[in-house]
Amino acid sequence: MRSPRVGVFGLLGAGNVGNDGSLEAVLGYLRAEHPEAVVDALCGGPEAVTARYGIPATRLHWYRGEYRTASRAGAVAAKGLGKLVDVVRTAAWARRHDVVIVPGTGVLETTLPLRPWGFPYSLFLLCATGRLVGTRVALVSVGAGTIGNRPTRTLTRWSTRLAAYRSYRDTMSRDAMRAMGVDTARDEVYEDLVFALPAPPASAPPGPPGPVCVGVMDFHGSNDERDRAEEIHRRYLDGTTRFVRALVEDGRPVRLVTGDELDRPVADAILDAVDSPLVTVAETASLADLMKEMSAADTVVATRYHNLVCALKTGTPTLALSYSAKSDTLMARMGLGAYCHPARETDADRLLEQFHELERRSAELRRTLAERNLDATRRVERQFAALTAALFPATDHAHPLREAP
Repeated sequence: MRSPRVGVFGLLGAGNVGNDGSLEAVLGYLRAEHPEAVVDALCGGPEAVTARYGIPATRLHWYRGEYRTASRAGAVAAKGLGKLVDVVRTAAWARRHDVVIVPGTGVLETTLPLRPWGFPYSLFLLCATGRLVGTRVALVSVGAGTIGNRPTRTLTRWSTRLAAYRSYRDTMSRDAMRAMGVDTARDEVYEDLVFALPAPPASAPPGPPGPVCVGVMDFHGSNDERDRAEEIHRRYLDGTTRFVRALVEDGRPVRLVTGDELDRPVADAILDAVDSPLVTVAETASLADLMKEMSAADTVVATRYHNLVCALKTGTPTLALSYSAKSDTLMARMGLGAYCHPARETDADRLLEQFHELERRSAELRRTLAERNLDATRRVERQFAALTAALFPATDHAHPLREAP
């Protein structure tokens, strides 16, 4: 039999370590369970994906200035032409595959600023052309949210309907797609794919209070809060800076970590404002790097969703600076629902109160996280087993492919 041709699709290799961690989890699954598969990618950063993961990769957009604001007439025309060229490019790429996997991440949500003709349009092209050329598109353990912007909602709804396989990383995501008019009766909920990655053992030494890992983010609110973006960012940055300064005044070493290239200016701003040798910035190019930093900390305070996943997976007591219901849902599922703080209303005094309570319960919460991590790992294993049954029927005929209505 011919080896299956499998494509992976998304904003991969573009500087977001959470996206790349989801890709890494799927590639690990394919190499372990389907080593005969021929794998390549259509993604945001093809050079980075090829260099790091050793698979061929093609640029997601024909127009290289896709993510720059087009203000001149020439740039606007080039971007419009690129949208038309991408129809042909995406269809040709999809046609070369038996299966295309969209690995995890929040591809069906707008918790961060997002234009409809950006990634939502690209995902729609993939799902629509995949249906036309007979390629099965799988949205695997993805995140979703109810979308207010009408064009983005329409593109997202049709992308989801046209996919051949769908699963979600939490119940909230499935409920959101149902609320937007997608029949989710046969869609399953498993776990975020990052829980499939290995984690280093916790290495924080016993004894007096040790280092605190603070995950920061270039946070400006959601897609529906563009008019308040600068106010939200200023309040988040000011509150986080005050919190870090208070930790330093208590003699606690603070390690700042990021989850995207966009976050580095926020870390640098806090470093400059606090101006203490106790505050350092970690160089983290992957989720493995993030987990190493977090496993060495006594406690983690983090904003980005996949920073939270990494911290929880290492079993380190974690406080979420939550910018979305997905963070609250994750924390509750891992037994730390009481330790969420709204990122939009960052209050350093209240954050310190929650932090100290979290540390008082550290030993108890580490035991809770160990148990919840075992459950999360089992859910990811079930996801991969279901994916094999659905997308590789020659391997397992127990479950036929679930076609979307």
